[in-house]
Parts: sequence; C-alpha cells; structure tokens
Amino acid sequence: MNKLLTVAICALSTTALAQQTPPAPAPAEPKPYRASATKVNDLVHTKLDVRFDYAKRYLYGKEWVTLKPHAYATDSLRLDAKGMDIRSVALVSGEQLQPLQYAYTDNNNLRINLGKTMAPGTSYVVYIEYVAKPDELKVKGSAAISDAKGLYFINPDSTEAGKPRQIWTQGETEGSSCWFPTIDRPNQKTTSEISLTVPSRYVTLSNGALVSQTPAGAGLRTDTWKMDLPHAPYLFMLAVGDFKITKDTWRGKEVSYYLEPKYAPFARQIFGNTTDMLEFFSNRLGVEFPWNKYAQVVVRDYVSGAMENTSATLHGEFLQMTDKQLPDREYQTESVIAHELFHQWFGDYVTAESWSNLTVNESFADFSEGLYAEHKYGADVADAHNHRNLRSYLRSAQDAQKQLVRFHYADKEDMFDLVSYQKGGAILDMLRTYLSDDVFFAGLKKYLSDNAFGNGEAHQLRLAMEAVSGQDLNWFFDQWYYGTGHPVATIDYSWDAAKKVQSVTVKQTQPGQVFQLPFAIDYWVNGKPQRQRVLMTGASQTFTMPLAAKPDLVDVDAEKTLVWQQTDNKPLAEFAYQYAHAPLYVARREALVAAAATQTTDPAALKLLVAGLRDNSFNLRMVAAERLKLADKGVAKVAAPVLRKQAAAEKEVHALAFELAALAKLADKKDEKLFTQQLSSSSYAVQAAALKALAAVNPKLALAKAQALENTDENTLAQAVVSVYAAQGGVPQWSYVRNKFDAAAGQAKGNYFESMGAMLARLNDPTAFAEDVERIKSLAITYKRYGADEPAIAMIQGAVKAQAGSASAATNQAVAEKAVAEIQAAK
Repeated sequence: MNKLLTVAICALSTTALAQQTPPAPAPAEPKPYRASATKVNDLVHTKLDVRFDYAKRYLYGKEWVTLKPHAYATDSLRLDAKGMDIRSVALVSGEQLQPLQYAYTDNNNLRINLGKTMAPGTSYVVYIEYVAKPDELKVKGSAAISDAKGLYFINPDSTEAGKPRQIWTQGETEGSSCWFPTIDRPNQKTTSEISLTVPSRYVTLSNGALVSQTPAGAGLRTDTWKMDLPHAPYLFMLAVGDFKITKDTWRGKEVSYYLEPKYAPFARQIFGNTTDMLEFFSNRLGVEFPWNKYAQVVVRDYVSGAMENTSATLHGEFLQMTDKQLPDREYQTESVIAHELFHQWFGDYVTAESWSNLTVNESFADFSEGLYAEHKYGADVADAHNHRNLRSYLRSAQDAQKQLVRFHYADKEDMFDLVSYQKGGAILDMLRTYLSDDVFFAGLKKYLSDNAFGNGEAHQLRLAMEAVSGQDLNWFFDQWYYGTGHPVATIDYSWDAAKKVQSVTVKQTQPGQVFQLPFAIDYWVNGKPQRQRVLMTGASQTFTMPLAAKPDLVDVDAEKTLVWQQTDNKPLAEFAYQYAHAPLYVARREALVAAAATQTTDPAALKLLVAGLRDNSFNLRMVAAERLKLADKGVAKVAAPVLRKQAAAEKEVHALAFELAALAKLADKKDEKLFTQQLSSSSYAVQAAALKALAAVNPKLALAKAQALENTDENTLAQAVVSVYAAQGGVPQWSYVRNKFDAAAGQAKGNYFESMGAMLARLNDPTAFAEDVERIKSLAITYKRYGADEPAIAMIQGAVKAQAGSASAATNQAVAEKAVAEIQAAK
C-alpha cells in the first residue's frame, strides 16, 4: 500500500514543523504484545458468488470455503465476518449440505461447530450464505487508511453529478472480512474464485484471470475471476464500474489499465512504464513476476493512496490525468506505480507473517521507488527521491522512538507510518550499499525463492542475506530492525602538516544506543578521491589517512546512504569543492544547504548557492531557489538577475514553478510581466505558481485572474485560486473555497489547510466563519497525530484576534473557543 502521506498532507506537516519545535518524546506507554495469529485451521480455497443491492448498499453472498486443520484435530472453526447477517452455514458433503450449528458474536466472530472432529491435513468445505452491510459498520480507519469498512459503494444512487457509479474493495488490514467470511490474517493463504453478478453495462475486475462471462437475467451479467495461486485474504479485491480497458502484453501476460472513459485515451501515458517496470524488476530480482496478469484500476473516493491487491492494483483518482496534466506529473506520483508493482513480490508473493513484520512488505515497496527511478531516470532523480523520503522520517521525533519490527503496538493500523515506509526503505538502501549490489540482490532472490507463496519475517530476510554474503548480520538487524532511533553525529577534521595525516573524528551524540556504522570516506587530493572504508563501533572515533598533501575535501559517508543526522563542521571552501567535484546528488545538496545558512554574511556562500540555480539536476535548482533569502538586499542584488535569467530559460516545469515562487519574494513590479505571461503556460504547475506570484506584486490583478480561472478542474491550479482568494478575497469567494475543500478526497484536503486558515480571518460573516472553523477542526482532529492540531488552533485563535471589534466578533469567538476545546480533547 502507498498511503501518500508525504504528498497529500504535506501542507499539514510543513505547517506543523514551521510553527513548533518537535517535542522531546514522552515515556512510552506499555503496549500489548502482538503475536502472529495462531493457526488452528488453514484456508485452502475460497469460492464466492456475490451480487449487489445499490439502493441498500448491501452485498448478497454465497461462499464455499475449503479449509484443513493446521496441526491438531479440531471440531470447530472461527471466521472473521464483520457486520453481516448470517443466513445459513453448512458442511458440504458431496452434493449435500449438512446444516451446522454456529454462533455469531460481537458482530464479528462466526464460530462454527463442525459436527465432527477433523484430522490435521484433512480438507473440508463449509458453505455460508450471508448479507454484508458495510455502510452500517462502525469501524475505525487510521491516518494511512481513512476508513475500514472493506466494501465501498460510490454514488450508488447516481445522485452526484459528474461522479461515476462504482463499487470497489479495500482489504488491508482486515477489511476483506467486511464482505466475505474468512480468517482475515496475513499468515493465511488461499486460492480464490469470485463470481460477480453486476449490471451488464459495467466492467468488473478481480484477482487472477477472467474465466467466464454469462448472462444473468434482465440487464445482468455474471463475471467469474479465478486465482489459481495462493494469496492472503487482505489481498482479495473487486471493482465494478464504467471503466474502459486498455491492454498491453508482457512476456505473454496481459497488462491492463482500467480508467474512466474520459481518461482512457491517456492510459499508456499514465501507466506506460508498467511493462518496463515488470521487465526491470523481474530481471533485477531474478524472480519473474509470479501472477498470470497485472491490472491497474483507478477509482473514485479511495480511502488511501493505492493498494497492491494480488494481480490487480487499485489506485486513488490522483493518478488519473489528461494529456494536459501529464506534463506536470512528478516522479513522486509515478513512483506509486512502481511501489505497488514491487509489492506483487514483496507483500503478495511473500507476505508479512504479521503486521509486526510489515517492513518486509512496505519498506521494500518504498525501496523500489528509488530503484526504478535510478534505472529509468538516472541517479540524481533516484537520490532526490530517496533523500526526500529519508528527510520525512528524520523530521519526526515521534517516529524515531519506534522499532522497524514492532511486536508491541496499540493498533495494527499504527504500523503504517514513516518507520515502516520511509525509514525501512532507507535501511534497505543502506544494506544494499554495505553488501554490494550483486550480494544484496542475490539475497533478495533467495528470500523470495525460499518463501514463495508463503510468509516472511525480518529474520528470514537476515538469514537469506547471511547465506549469500557469508557474513553475520545480527548486528545490523539488531540495531536497525529491532532497535529504535538513528545516529546523530558531529564530524570534525584535523590536518597534521608535519606527518601529512588527515584525521576525521565522528561523535555520536544521541542518547542510548551507540550504532555500529560502516561507511566510506573520500579524501580529495589534486582533483582525485582516495576512498577509505571504515567501521565505527564507538561513541567517538577518529579515523586517519596519510596523504601526499592536505586534501581539498574530506567527504564522510561518501556513498550518502547512511541513515543518520549529521553536523558536518567542514569549512565552506570544502563544501564549495564538494559541490563542484563530488558526483552524487546528496553531496551537492549538502553543499547548497550549508551555503544557505550563511548566505547573508558570506559572499562565497551566496556565490555557491546561486550556482545551484544552474545545476544539472532540476531538483537542486529547486533547492537553491527555495532557500534564497531574497528579503536580504545583498542576497537579492546578487541572486535576482541570475534567478530571472534562469526562470526565462527554464524548461523543467517544476523548477520553473519554484523559481517563480522565489521571485515572488522580491515583490518587484518588474516581474509582473513574467508572472502574467506564465499564466498562459501549458503547465498547470507553472500557471499556479505564476498566479500566486502575481498576488505578491499586484493583488488586485491576481484576484481578477483567479476569478477567470475558477472553472478549472485541475487540482494544482484550483489550489492556487483558493490561495489567492484566501489572501485577497472574502465572503463572496468563500463558497468556491468551501466547495473545493469539500470536493477533495481524504488526505487531499490537507492541500487546502493553510488557505482555509488564511481565509478565516477574512470571513466576518458568522455563518461562513463557522463553516470554515468546522472544516479546520475536522482536519486537525483527523491528523492530530501528525501535529496538525497546534497550527490549526493557532489559525483559529489568530482569526479571532484579527476580527476583534467587528460586529460578529463575539459570535465568532464563541465558535472558535468551542472548536479549540474539541481539538484539544480529541484523542
């Protein structure tokens, strides 16, 4: 699963980080031990026959589930079945159904008396007729997966204009048992056959192959999908809707893309790299894509980012784009396609034994994003993507206190966080660097082969890596998989001119555990690096290297894959040399960030930062543009001409958007013409940046231009219109802002967070003010665990202060105080 938290609620997290220093972690409360599910019965085969009642939002189901006792004889069976009406339960005996006694408790547990004792390994079949009522369930989602009712009817009554009528499912973590009885645990595997009776005008998708389509009465059709290879219940899926299918082929297997008709002409532009990903991942892993087909479907109102259902990935609508939107697509969006595809090996082919071991699913999928970027777009794009993910983890003090493999947690949904995803992916990249590519990927092949169609844990990954490398890796797994935190280090340097010896002292300053760190140090002398591989084992350690002359640069962690926070106390001259000579993206980025810190007082630092505006990596051009302190007259005098020249020549749309945003900080009327011209750009990202920049130099004109762009259905541009309205508009623009916020699905509402707060101070109408407060409050409570509560409260209180003395001040203050109290009280 890709939850998109770093994309969709970045506005929330960025605001939170800007307004508060991360607090010191509180003492951890004891959490219960979460054991892998005990296996009493094993799923063998699941056959379903389902049909739908759109009016009631019901699924009517018949199930034939084949099981066998795991290790001991048993006369009973327990199945997960959430919120269902159980109509009959029987044991299948040839052509006969023998009714069985059962108890259905807690609206969840279906306990069946089998009527006789079944010996270990003996297969038996239970028939169940039931009604699933997902909309009547009272279940809780998480920040990663905003709902957990398993089966979703989208616009079932066709009452929402412009929205298609769809049905789709979401199984992770235990949502499948909301639409069919099963043992809803990741350490169960079963083959499947799913028959769907649907209106004949609709298309269906499920796991495996479509083996038959037959008429089923007036206006109905039954599609049967069959998966002959075992997979976990949470990976079962179905989708029903007015989709248009575009088909490709890879190694004789069907590769298909299901999109709404409007977007179908662009299917190969959206998903066009899928077959290349299949080829690349199959070759790199040495294990061919295991399933008989691969399909991807985009649905409306999805509750997360995307989901790796076996052979049939489901994506949220953010991936659905027109030819006009596609040029603006960032790799961070395309990376979701790689992420879910890699799950077909890590998660589907070999599945985490328990949610405690989620890392063997999610960290690999995160790792694959950079892996494919490296293959397709080069090292700079891959390193930029990986480093962004690592920084997301490092910013979270709360997540630093969690283990990667976590046997103690409050709720399984808590496992879907920056540790399981971003930190885990970075750890794999670090292990890859340590072992070398050949050994690392041989270890992955062994892990996949040894556990094929079964379950895996981090221990099995370690054993696979040890087998191929010949090394004991307990030290690595103990500190990174079963320990918490990461190193926080300082780096200092000393040159002994008499002995011609360079010293490097690295000190770990984090409390508690001292990490064992293997890394490379590059010593640059006369334009060439000498590499020294070292192993840090103490809290403070000095490494020495005899050299022909004083080095121009000492580059610690030269391969730039350590998971750590480091303060590098080298002089700016060495950072400048590092920028010019060290080849890796992260090395150049480190130099630009160092220069940004002293740009207002050090001309050499400013020169270095301005040089970044012309870097070959558009990501580094963005870093430089964003960090220029253009409010400083000295910085503006040097940087503005270069920035304007770069913006005029810029070909990469995302870099241009950053450059326009930087120019906006100058608030110089001479840039008005450029901003106005870029409102006609073919790029929505550039248009959006130009509109917001125009607001900085001519607010009245920006407001008029925003009104002319109101009818856009493109999210980035709509967000820019909202931001201008928030800064320059008022009650007449509130309905537009409100409607855009309400139309955003799930985490995407976070994109409007800052604008909603900014507009609040401008709403002197009590009704509009209360509506805005209610939306800010709701978002703050939903994402309170990510720090959204404090900035939300600051927004609300700031708006009340701004409206002091107005006619509606007292009414608005009462509304605000009530909302703040509810945010503070929310768990």
